Amino acid sequence: MDHTNHMNQSNQPLASNPGPRPKWRLRALVATGAVLTATASAVLVGAGPAGAAIHQCSISGDRTNCAYVTGIDAGSHLAVRTGPSYGAAKSPVFGQYHNGDQLGLICWTTGDPDADGNGYRYWMRVDNGIGDGYVNDWYLDTGGPGTWKSQIPQC
Repeated sequence: MDHTNHMNQSNQPLASNPGPRPKWRLRALVATGAVLTATASAVLVGAGPAGAAIHQCSISGDRTNCAYVTGIDAGSHLAVRTGPSYGAAKSPVFGQYHNGDQLGLICWTTGDPDADGNGYRYWMRVDNGIGDGYVNDWYLDTGGPGTWKSQIPQC
């Protein structure tokens, strides 16, 4: 390894800043920053319960507000409960729900925090056309309380 000091012809140390960057390099950095910002925005929009929004669907022939199941690990499923608690029994009229499955939304309430430890306590009372039950809203693409509180009544 060379440990000598680098000096110019006047026996002065070379400047650590070689001067202004070329314009093409500055443009490349700005373009890279714009791409990273756009990518980060897209990732944040898709995160957590605010990934999409409520949409209209048909449950047993009736038009209603609906949401898709999201955030369920591969090989797992979302269980619909008889109350807004993980201690409540699984609803007997619901099967297993996976990412992309659709549920009708009746109303919202609060209960146990989500099972993934995010502290999210909003639950939706959902309908499948046969009966109703509860799921933590963290696992639905409702857009979060800022979106659905104006569309879904409190239970």
